[in-house]
This record gives sequence, C-alpha cells and structure tokens, in this order.
Amino acid sequence: MTQLWALSAAAQAHAIRTRSVSAREVVSAVLARHAATHRAINAVIEMRADEALAAADAADAAVARGEMLGPLHGVPVTIKVNIDQAGYATTNGVVAFKDQIAAGDSPVVANLRRAGAIPMGRTNTPAFSYRFFTDNALHGRTLNPRNPALTPGGSSGGASASVAVGVGSIAHGNDLGGSIRYPAYAVGVAGIRPSFGRVPAFNGTSPEERPITLQMMSVQGPLARTVGDLRLGLDAMAQPDARDPWYAPAPLDLPLPPRPWRIAFSTLGADAPVAAALRQAAAWLADAGCAVEEISLPRFEEAAELWRGLIMTEGDRAMVPIIEKYGDAGLKAAYGGWAANVSPLDATAFAVGLAKRTAIWREWSVFLSAYAAALLPVSLEPPFPQDLDQLGAEGGARILRAQAPLYVFNLLGLPGLSVPTATVHEAIPLGVQIVAARFREDICLTLGEIIEARAGVTAPIDPVS
Repeated sequence: MTQLWALSAAAQAHAIRTRSVSAREVVSAVLARHAATHRAINAVIEMRADEALAAADAADAAVARGEMLGPLHGVPVTIKVNIDQAGYATTNGVVAFKDQIAAGDSPVVANLRRAGAIPMGRTNTPAFSYRFFTDNALHGRTLNPRNPALTPGGSSGGASASVAVGVGSIAHGNDLGGSIRYPAYAVGVAGIRPSFGRVPAFNGTSPEERPITLQMMSVQGPLARTVGDLRLGLDAMAQPDARDPWYAPAPLDLPLPPRPWRIAFSTLGADAPVAAALRQAAAWLADAGCAVEEISLPRFEEAAELWRGLIMTEGDRAMVPIIEKYGDAGLKAAYGGWAANVSPLDATAFAVGLAKRTAIWREWSVFLSAYAAALLPVSLEPPFPQDLDQLGAEGGARILRAQAPLYVFNLLGLPGLSVPTATVHEAIPLGVQIVAARFREDICLTLGEIIEARAGVTAPIDPVS
C-alpha cells in the first residue's frame, strides 16, 4: 500500500473527502516523513506539529458535518519562508528578519487555506531569495535529495527538496529569474511559473513597495510531483485578492487551439545532455500528434541581455544597500559574481529598455499565435554543482549564460512549465521547459502531461546521503 505522504494531492484530497482516511492520518504521515528526512536535506526549516494537527482535526470535523469542501481539503502543503503566513516570521533567509512576524496571510496562503489545504511548514530559501543555491546564515544549507553534490535550485530550493521527498504534496514557490522552474529541474519534480498577473501577491511585512522590475517579473506558483497536482495548486493559488492591483481574473481554461498543435523547438545551444533530453521530449510530443518544428526563437539574446540590465540596475539601487547591511557572505559573493558581468543602465537606457520590453513581448505574442507553445531548455546546463556562484566573475558568467532560458520569460511575463524527463549518470536530473502565450498555462500543462507520462521519472524519493 502506498504511504499516505507519498500520495498525490489529488489522491489525498479524494481519500479525505470520501472518508477512507482522515486528514489527521495524512498530516501525521507527513510529519513522520519530515522527521525521517529533515536531517538529510534541511528543506523545511519550521514545522509546528500541534498547529498542523489541529488544522487536520478541523478539516475532519468539516467532513463529518457534510460541509462543502475545497479541492485541496485536508491536503498538506508547504510555504516558502519569504512570504507572509500569519504568526510566522517572514525571514527570507536573513538573520536580521528572524523576528519579523507576519500579522496576516499573503494572498497565496489565504487562497490555499480557502481551498482547504493545510500549510504544514516553512521552506528554506537563500538570503533575500537571490541565488540559484539554497543556503543562508540563518537556516543553513538545503541539500538536493537526488544528489547532495548538486544544488537543489534556488531560490525555492527548500520547496523543491521537500516536495521531492514527500513532505507536502504541493509546495509554494516564487519566480523572478527561474526560482520555481530551476529548483523543480534540479530535483526532478514539476513546477510552473504562472503568467504575470495570474496569482495575486502581497507581503504586509514589506516596509515599502518592490522595485518596478520585481513587480512586473516576479510571480507566485506551485511545485509538485505531478503535473496534475500543479493544476490543482495553480487553481487554488490563482483566486482573486484585492491587495494585488496587478492581478488579472483570467480563466484557467480557455478554448484550445485547433489540432495538430505546432510546437516551436530550440536547444538554444545547450550542453549535450540537455539537448538530448530536449530531442527526446520533442519526439514524444511528435508521437502524440504535435507538429514539432526546430526554429530560432525571436529576439532571444536581446531579451536575455535586457533582463540582466534591468535587474542589475534595480539591484544597484535597491538591493545593494540592504545586501551590504543584512546579506550573508554567500549572497555577497554571488551578487558580486553577477555584478562583475553586468553593468547597471543609466536612466535613459533603463527607460528605453522598459519600452523595448514591450516590443519584444509583442513579437513573442505574435509568434505564439502561430505556435501553441515553445519547447526549450530549463537551463543550458545540467543542475549546477553546489556553490558555483561563489567562484567570482567566472562562476557568475557561467550561471548567467546557462539560465537565460529561465529569465527571458520573466522579462516577458509568459508562463513556463519545468517538467522532468530523466536522470542520467551520477543521479543528475534533466528536464525541459514548455512556454506558451500569456494565460495559456493550460497548454503548458497539457503538453507537460504528455512528457510526464512518457518519461516515468519517479517521486517521491528517499534522500541520497
């Protein structure tokens, strides 16, 4: 019999709804799984068992009363430590913020609760959520459960590692430059960066509004072991919240393009193992009836350069002072490696760059009116070795090159799905990314389910020591 912690969110919700198991039994199983795996990966850095069990008892009482139940009723989920959850510190991996207790829930947490989910624990992130590696001076290092020599990704590395081992069936993450898709890729699970405006966001603990580029390019979204659970998690997270004026009430299911779907395919010059995984995924989609065409992607390098310039400009103004004041040594080294490769823009170039973003986005909008989706790398390399970003300018250059397929779509506000395809020698996960037009997460997920069914990548897993 499959352990309760190993079931999908859909299966857990169905079992609780039909009273074949109780929410308390599911939550207790997840608590036991956390106890068995935490020392090996350090992914969930705060877990309040009594609170979780009380929420489970309340969920069971609602079932017994015959109440209307949400789609995630009784399902354990995890919340990244950089968003507000009432009564918890929004530390963002920073020592100075260890006592910054949130008075209320962020929109994502509130929406998950309304769907019936039970927030189980807080997942780790690098300081200020600003690295592709999850380590900080407050909570320590999170390890990749498939291969501890590799990063579990960042900044949602605690989210990816926890869901991979079965501590929660859906994990909350957020994504400014790949922080959902890359951690999913690095540990062999699925993750979706929703369209800009799809999922509402707000942190009451933030002392001021985020810089404009972060407002436009950072999104909230789910990681999970199955693409089907991403659908459930995204639907729950994407409900309206008046605190986010960027929120757009777009339907999650829109009329699908006529078949066969045309898929634009590019390896973007990726390393050989990554390119091989892409060609395999392209073959699977072709077998399923898609018309896969290898083609150059519009203005890709220009978009990558623009994201780097805009982010570094805002970073120079808004991030450098707080990194110098509150950042740990790892963050300072990582930021220095980026800064050695990217110069901030002057005021005119910054304004011109924001306008150019619209022009590039327009070309992609037209491009994706002819193609249902694009199939491309998550990263141009297999998952990085731990601490690559501590190697100065050389490490920074390598990371910025490899991660362009991630951050281009933060610039453009488009949805991107990371779905695993295989693991290769020495337990190195591989996967692919599917990108579609704005608000077409449904197309990404449908194609992801085809790849998932053929790939057979298994999770949850036991951590490798």
